[in-house]
Amino acid sequence: MATPTEPAEPAAASRARRGAVVAALMLAMALAALDSTIVSTAVPQIVGDLGGFSVFSWLFSGYLLAVTVTLPVYGKLSDTFGRKPVLIAGAALFLLGSLLCALAWNMGSLIAFRIVQGLGGGALQGTVQTLAADLYPLKERPKIQSKLSTVWAVSAVAGPGVGGLLVAYADWRWIFLVNLPVGAVALWLIVRHLHEPRRESAERPRIDWAGALAVFACGGVLLTALVQGGVAWPWLSAPSLALFGLGLALVAVVVLVERRAAEPIIPGWVWRRRTIAAVNLALGALGLLMVAPTVFLPTYAQSVLGLAPVAAGFVLTIWTLSWPVSAALSQHVYRRIGFRNTAMLGMGAAALILFAFPFLPYPGAAWQPTLLMLFLGAALGLFQLPLIIGVQSTVVWAERGTTTASVLFCRQTGQTIGAALFGAVANGVLSARLGGANDLDSVTRALDSGTGSEPLRRAVADAVHAVYLGAAGAAALAFLVLLVLAPRRFPVITE
Repeated sequence: MATPTEPAEPAAASRARRGAVVAALMLAMALAALDSTIVSTAVPQIVGDLGGFSVFSWLFSGYLLAVTVTLPVYGKLSDTFGRKPVLIAGAALFLLGSLLCALAWNMGSLIAFRIVQGLGGGALQGTVQTLAADLYPLKERPKIQSKLSTVWAVSAVAGPGVGGLLVAYADWRWIFLVNLPVGAVALWLIVRHLHEPRRESAERPRIDWAGALAVFACGGVLLTALVQGGVAWPWLSAPSLALFGLGLALVAVVVLVERRAAEPIIPGWVWRRRTIAAVNLALGALGLLMVAPTVFLPTYAQSVLGLAPVAAGFVLTIWTLSWPVSAALSQHVYRRIGFRNTAMLGMGAAALILFAFPFLPYPGAAWQPTLLMLFLGAALGLFQLPLIIGVQSTVVWAERGTTTASVLFCRQTGQTIGAALFGAVANGVLSARLGGANDLDSVTRALDSGTGSEPLRRAVADAVHAVYLGAAGAAALAFLVLLVLAPRRFPVITE
C-alpha cells in the first residue's frame, strides 16, 4: 500500500504484499481464538502442579476481562496513530504474556500473566477486524471477513483438542509456548509487509489517558461483578452489591470525563448515529444468545442425551461449518436487499430455531439438536457479517477503529451478561424442579458420576430449555432493534 508521496507499486507486488498481511491477520486471529479455549483441558494438570483450585476460574475470567475492557482503548489508538503500531504493540504484549505464563510459579502469577495476555489480545481482536476493512474495498470485504470467521471458528473448536494433546504428550506450559513461534511469524509479516498510507494531521494527537483509565476501571469492575456474581458469592451479597454500586459510580465518572475530553476514548457519536447504535445493540444481543449453545448445549448433550464428551463437542461444533459458509454467501443477499434486511432475515430465523429447541422430544436423538445447530450457524452467519461490514462502511478511516471496537466490545459484554443471566435462570429452574438449592454444576457432576436419577436428567433438560427460550427472546430483541432503530439503507461512504 503506497503512501500518497510515493510511486505506486506494481499490481502483482501490491497483491503479494496484501496477501502477506492477510496471512498475518489470520495467524493473529487464530492466536486470539485459540487462547480463549485451549487452557480448558489443561486445568487439572495446572492445578495439580501449581495449586490454587479455588481461584483457577480467573484463568478464563481474567483474560476475558482484559480483552473486553481494552477494546475501546485500542480502537481509539488505532484511529489516532494507525493500525500498525497498535497491532505490533498488542502482539508483542500478547507474546510477552504467553512467555510469562509458561514461566509461572504459582496460580497467582499465572492469573496475572493471563491478564497480560488479555491486554495484548484486545489489540489483536479489534485491530485485525479493522485492518481487514482497510485492506479491502466494500465489494471484496466478504472474502477476508469470511476467512477470519473461518479461522476463528476452527481455532476456537480446535483449542481444547490441541490443549489436550500438548498436556498428554508434553507439558501444560507448552500451551503458552506454542504461541511464540506462531506469533513471531505474524509479527514479522506485519512489520515487513504492512505499509499504511501517511496521513497528515493538523494537530498533534492528544491521548485521553483519563478516559482510558476510567473506561478500564469501569469495565473491569462491572464485568467482575457479572462474572463472579452467583459463583464466588451470592448475587445479593455485600461483595456483589458493592461492585455493582462502584461500577455504576464509575459509569458516571466515564460520562463526565469523556464529555470534557478533546479526543474521547468512547466518543459520543458512537451512540448518536443510528446505524452504529443499532449495530452495537444488535451485536450485544448476539453475544447474549450465543451463551445458550456454547455454554449449555454440551451439558445438555452429555447429561440428557448421554453422549461422550467428544460426541457432545461435535453437536456444538457443527455450527462452525455452516456459519462461515453462510457468512461468505451473505454478500449475494445484502447486495439485493441491504445490510439491515439481511441481518433481520438471519436473526429472525435464529429466533425461530432457538424457540424450537425446547420442543425437541425427551430425551431425543443426537441428530436433532445437531441439525438445529447447523441451521443456527447458517442464520447467525447471515446476521453478523453483514452488520460488521455494513457499519464499517459507514465511517471514514479515522473512525473505523473506534467503530469496530465498539461493536466487538458490545458483543463481548453481551456474552458476559448472558453467562451471568442464563446461569441464574438455569440454577433457578433446577431449584424449582428439585425442591432445593441445586445448581447446574452439582447436578451434572452427579449425573457424570453415575449417581444421578431420571428426575435429575429431566431437570437439566428443563433448565436448558429455559435458557434457550431466553436466547430466543434475545434474538427477538435484536430483530426489533434493527427494525426500529437501524436505517433501511446504511449510509455507505463511497471509497
